[in-house]
Amino acid sequence: MILHICPRSDWEAADTALEPPSLAGEGFVHCSDPGTVALPATRLYRGREDLLLLEVDPARCEAPVRWEPGVRDGQVETSGPWFPHVYGPLPVAAVVAVHPFPPEPDGSFRLPTSLAER
Repeated sequence: MILHICPRSDWEAADTALEPPSLAGEGFVHCSDPGTVALPATRLYRGREDLLLLEVDPARCEAPVRWEPGVRDGQVETSGPWFPHVYGPLPVAAVVAVHPFPPEPDGSFRLPTSLAER
């Protein structure tokens, strides 16, 4: 499984597919795995309380899923973690579970217990 961080309002508005701004801007939907999801969540969404964590089955995605190096401050980090990117809309049917994704008291994020215990 791969994970996608999503504002609750975007998920509630999704009909058959989720098309976040990154799809139009970068050509793919950003995703993570359980071991890396806290990195972009904390860096990009520190303290946000409106987020969900979508658990996605990549086999159900209609578009290619590619693992690629992360980018920080415009620089590709080939020695850092690699992240899954979905090169097309994320079908609602590919989302197999939705998890609340609240921040920690300091605004950082960590993998929800419901996923960490698997």
